[in-house]
Amino acid sequence: MADYFVHPSSFVDDGATIGAGTKIWHFSHVMPGAVIGERCNLGQNVVVMGGARVGDNVKIQNNVSVYEGVELGDDVFCGPSCVFTNVINPRSHVSRRDEYRPTRVGKGATIGANATVVCGVTIGEYAFIGAGAVVTSDLPAFALAVGVPARRIGWSCQCGERLPETQAGLACDACGARYRVEADGLLHQIVAPTPHG
Repeated sequence: MADYFVHPSSFVDDGATIGAGTKIWHFSHVMPGAVIGERCNLGQNVVVMGGARVGDNVKIQNNVSVYEGVELGDDVFCGPSCVFTNVINPRSHVSRRDEYRPTRVGKGATIGANATVVCGVTIGEYAFIGAGAVVTSDLPAFALAVGVPARRIGWSCQCGERLPETQAGLACDACGARYRVEADGLLHQIVAPTPHG
């Protein structure tokens, strides 16, 4: 007996791998070769294609397709109707199955509702992509990015709050985590967050 839940209206094909405690809700389809971790939650009308990899504790909201070549790290949040692609120049009459570009989303990252992630990019750990943004290039860990195309407008704490920038550095008012921007221009955590109750 499976140690995960699948709604009767959904299909999980033979050859898919699904971890314990995962829930797959209405009208969803998990195809052969898909790998989904433990304690995930797939909302209504979610498709996970063969060759896609989903980590543990990932939340995929309604109307999201996770195509071959997409890798979602642990604790990733995919907002409603966010979009992934896997071919940069699709044509109906030209087969490009051998041209899929990998897309990697790091641990704890958030992709907002209706955002689009163009294939071939890497989104760093705990990055936060605003609703409706179009990600066309790599984003570093903890980046807060919005717009079309998406651009970094600040930094996001591991807990999801925007980090205020002060003379003393960056500190989260919500959880107490502290960060600094290193010489490479990237954000690095120096004090871990306090767990939320």
